[in-house]
Amino acid sequence: VGRTWHHAGWALSLCALPFMPGLHQPGTVLTLAAIALAFWCMALREPRRECLSCKRRYTTYERVEESLPVVVKKDGRREPFDRTKILSGLTKACEKRPISTATIEALTERIEKRIQEMGDTEIQSRTIGEEVMKELHQLDQVAYVRFASVYREFKDIDQFMDELKALAHERREK
Repeated sequence: VGRTWHHAGWALSLCALPFMPGLHQPGTVLTLAAIALAFWCMALREPRRECLSCKRRYTTYERVEESLPVVVKKDGRREPFDRTKILSGLTKACEKRPISTATIEALTERIEKRIQEMGDTEIQSRTIGEEVMKELHQLDQVAYVRFASVYREFKDIDQFMDELKALAHERREK
């Protein structure tokens, strides 16, 4: 009684699993399936974890990894989709603006979801950039112009001013 099974930083106290009757009885043979079930039940019951070494508690987050398209860059290179690049671009564009981290994360989620829903195996990087610009255009005009200036690679002040004029024109129409 009171046996503990340790693996990769986890401690599974078998006598503390009342939802698995008989598991803590002396002579119980633990199969891999029983251990996996116990871990699964623990994960459902408690998202907080504790480090066995330092006893500090932490939370783990899980994400379902879905099939995302390969991104085709301007120069033709292909690389795996990376949501952190979207998050990073949005964060830079929204720097020193009254936009919360939660809002930026929600924008990233919406963009990623739309890309998944397209169902393509490949996606042009410009398509992702346009999706980001759509979101920023609705959220914050300063963040939108910041992102557009980098994304569209304005060559001179005239291109930048044209974008600002278009934004001002849209604003007057509303």
